[in-house]
Amino acid sequence: MNSDFAYIDVAVPLPVFGTFTYYVPEPLQPMIDKGKRVLVPFGSRKVSGYVLGLAASSDISGIKPIEDILDSKSLFPAEMIPFFKWISEYYYHPIGEVISEALPGGINLGEYLTITRTEAGRRATADGLTTDSEREILEVIGSQSLRIKEMEKHLGRKVPQAAIQRLENCGWLERHREIRGGRTRPKTERYVSAKPDIPDTDSLSDAKKKILEHLKSVGEVPAKSLNRVSSNASRHLKALQDNGTIRIFDKPVYRDPFGDKVSPDTPPALTLDQQHVLSNVTREIGKGFSSFLLAGVTGSGKTEVYMQAAANALNLGFTVLILVPEIALIAQIERRFRARFGECIAVLHSGLSTGERYDQWMRIINKESPIAIGARSAIFAPFTDLGLIVVDEEHDNSYKQESRCRYNARDLAVVRAKQSGAVVLLGSATPSIQSIYNVTSRKFREVNLKHRIYRQPPPDIKIIDLREHQGMRGIRRIITAPMITAIKETLAREEQVLLFLNRRGFASYPVCASCGEALKCKNCDITLTLHKGVNAYKCHLCGHTRAATAKCEVCGATSIKQLGLGTEKVEEMVQKLFPNARIARMDRDTTKRKGALVKILKDLRDRKIDILVGTQMVAKGHDFPNITLVGIICADLSLNFPDFRAGETTFQILAQVAGRAGRGTQPGTVLLQTYNPEHFSITAARHQDFMTFYKEEIKFRNTFNYPPYARMIQLKISGRDFEKTKKYAAIIGERCQRVKQSNPQFQKTIQVFGPIEAPLSRIASRYRWQILLKAAHAKPLHGFTRTLIFEKGFPLNHKEIRVAIDVDPMLMM
Repeated sequence: MNSDFAYIDVAVPLPVFGTFTYYVPEPLQPMIDKGKRVLVPFGSRKVSGYVLGLAASSDISGIKPIEDILDSKSLFPAEMIPFFKWISEYYYHPIGEVISEALPGGINLGEYLTITRTEAGRRATADGLTTDSEREILEVIGSQSLRIKEMEKHLGRKVPQAAIQRLENCGWLERHREIRGGRTRPKTERYVSAKPDIPDTDSLSDAKKKILEHLKSVGEVPAKSLNRVSSNASRHLKALQDNGTIRIFDKPVYRDPFGDKVSPDTPPALTLDQQHVLSNVTREIGKGFSSFLLAGVTGSGKTEVYMQAAANALNLGFTVLILVPEIALIAQIERRFRARFGECIAVLHSGLSTGERYDQWMRIINKESPIAIGARSAIFAPFTDLGLIVVDEEHDNSYKQESRCRYNARDLAVVRAKQSGAVVLLGSATPSIQSIYNVTSRKFREVNLKHRIYRQPPPDIKIIDLREHQGMRGIRRIITAPMITAIKETLAREEQVLLFLNRRGFASYPVCASCGEALKCKNCDITLTLHKGVNAYKCHLCGHTRAATAKCEVCGATSIKQLGLGTEKVEEMVQKLFPNARIARMDRDTTKRKGALVKILKDLRDRKIDILVGTQMVAKGHDFPNITLVGIICADLSLNFPDFRAGETTFQILAQVAGRAGRGTQPGTVLLQTYNPEHFSITAARHQDFMTFYKEEIKFRNTFNYPPYARMIQLKISGRDFEKTKKYAAIIGERCQRVKQSNPQFQKTIQVFGPIEAPLSRIASRYRWQILLKAAHAKPLHGFTRTLIFEKGFPLNHKEIRVAIDVDPMLMM
């Protein structure tokens, strides 16, 4: 940045829209640059902010100076600033918070109010001059400097401000402002190297000579590695340093997020279909923005196309970003990319520690990793020269963030590619309705992989009508006789079985046997789910738990019927039916510990598992050639959701999980149990016929004016008091109607639905209401929303009520 200019535009990571102008003192001007953090005064405190560029004007009075520059190198390239601004404007989220959420966690600084105990406070405690409550506060503080929230956490109770003020008036404690944060820093490791001019070593012991000879031959090495050269090497290093023969120093190192080492591979020969797709995509790299939808049946080799397209982009000097919907898929695709491209791969996802994520981020900044693989947050990878963005399983709802900045990473991939002049390739065996519609409206170009590699036949999918088995009792009502027979035959052939049920836990509907009342979460309007593994009832929305021995809260009875089912119950049933089989379960409960998911996938690959029971985690992108039977326990769970996308979600899940069968040399079979065998989502999934499903679904969307024929923004209103939340929702609803009536254009284009209670009316003790805004096109809808939010004198949020703005909502619950 030109140091002649002393005024900069700064975004702060706080819930305030817009940016702020600061003055840069002359000594700091040569070091200022876009993408660096600066420590700035903001109101009565100090916070870290992000430099976005030179200020448009400097003739403003009272501009405050920055206090420090926190980075020697920019944390994001200048090319990303328009991207952050677009996100802020489109999703109505403050730009400082957009950037803060994009960057690795734990690096921001802020000024906080803290309290410390004075010497007089210590003496007052010792001399018994305090009340019991005051003594407890002063003892908790001790010699520390604590924020009030930290002190209250130690005490386990709220402390009135009056009590703090009295202790301060007595001179027993003091308040201070401290700069805190920045817990994530570069990792360093102790390294050792031999000095070039080594003095006479004849007087050294044999152990010391051995260390020196090793250092001369290999150069600098980690100090801890020398224990392999000589036992207790660390004991000799200080003496060698003192006599001037070695140098000991700290060197920045990267934390390793990867698992096992992988063996290199070579690109296989492509099928004609793959060659056709690859040539269409790669000829556009470097020629500006292009968008492709790759519709490829399961097992058709989409990942190989991604890798060879990435290789072409690297050869042309570009960088590559690969997005996958969930962390569960990263381990598999990361192994394949590392086998092909070596250790130049970076990974970015929430499963990494803050230190690991920071290191991966810096590898990209330092241009050491031209390829990044990650879940939705990887869309913010700090690349320059982007040539290719791949969005695998583009249909997946996991690309939508449902809190804070509610972005959709699939949509942002298209925006970022357009801004960078890159190619974006969206891939799926079951493309989203929106993406197919974009093909028909010529926004995307479609390329296809219509056959599995090696021409394996698609799995044979058979429907089992559960209505015919309603008279059965026990296990055979859940796992029907035809499925039991098929599992038995598959195990006899020493092949693997996948059983799918998109619901975790043991019993999803526990009911009192005496009064019939369901056991509900105290914070949410849903029933608890029994998890036998931890012997507790859990709420899958807020995390509230109750002991498995809990009584009915209505009548006090202890007898609870465990109705409903989940993967835990299916696992137990299968173990009873097949006691000699090796059974594993893959759901959020069994994969939450670091490394657990990788172990399950490795055991499945090494054929240490005979039957895998899982939720939709098993349905996405995994490739296990020895799975020849897929059993879908109940295909109807998502059909009855009060959501216009219920049919689309059901079709996609069923088609994806069915695609796990028969990916090796043996043919695959899928048994699909359902109470709705005639539903078009079920029949289309049976025939793996996406276009038949699309033609039916798009007629429904058109009739009721749902996306892609309309654009939507949802206002989600929540609060802890039912009446106050209801009243505030009504106020916002009235405000929507007034804004609509104030503009003839809005009257013609905008529809306002609500306010109404959300289908899930209470989550985490917050009552929830919704208002849906709908229009045929985005421009009037966003114009209406900006007027609603930013018109002077109307604060959308209230101190007790929270209003979230969800642009292009995915979950209507």
